[in-house]
Amino acid sequence: MTRGATINCDIGEGFALYRCGDDAGIMPHIHLANVACGFHASDPVIMRDTVKLAADNNVPIGAHPSFPDKQGFGRRDMIMEREELAACVRYQVGALKGFLDAAGLKLNHIKPHGALFGAATHREVVANALADVALQYGVPVIGIAGTVADKVYKARGVTIIPEYYADNDYDSSGALIVCRTHPKRDPDEVSRKVVRMFKEGKAPTIDGKEFDVKATTVCVHSDTPNVVDIARALKEAMKPWA
Repeated sequence: MTRGATINCDIGEGFALYRCGDDAGIMPHIHLANVACGFHASDPVIMRDTVKLAADNNVPIGAHPSFPDKQGFGRRDMIMEREELAACVRYQVGALKGFLDAAGLKLNHIKPHGALFGAATHREVVANALADVALQYGVPVIGIAGTVADKVYKARGVTIIPEYYADNDYDSSGALIVCRTHPKRDPDEVSRKVVRMFKEGKAPTIDGKEFDVKATTVCVHSDTPNVVDIARALKEAMKPWA
């Protein structure tokens, strides 16, 4: 039985006067904050304010880098060479690290965003670029167990925090479906799915099948319309594994 299970959330994803999700409403119900670093969302002021919000709620902070795709919200795949991609990720993590240093806080982890996360699950060049930066900062990376990323991270001595997506779907092979937008989800249904995952190591696919899954952290997204209700329900449901 998994102990120390957490809820992580991709957060701080507004830009300028635009807001994406109720960050203040979400933060009390999560255990890890993945703070956007500017390439798919966020800006310096939002990054600063999100760091403060997480700190005020005693939530550890990780960097949430993406492909350089603000218009597509980082949910469109891109082909980049390892060195270029590592530089892109390093730039973003470094930006967040500046705000953490100013607040006297430590970087807790790296959680790739959207298409970057998806690409790392099946492309070694992407996983290696992420590992390059994780090793520089000495932090773990959130990823999916049993994928290319998992193998690369372990081979290079990078700790992986295995993750299950509560408000995403999985295809018939058990692969994560990276979607451009997130629909509203039933908090009770999401909670039942996550509880089964922790109890049985099983999760449903979009076509009614099931696949094996091992995770210690569960992800929700700040742009899921009713994410506060989902996070609140999940936190209660996950108490036996916390």
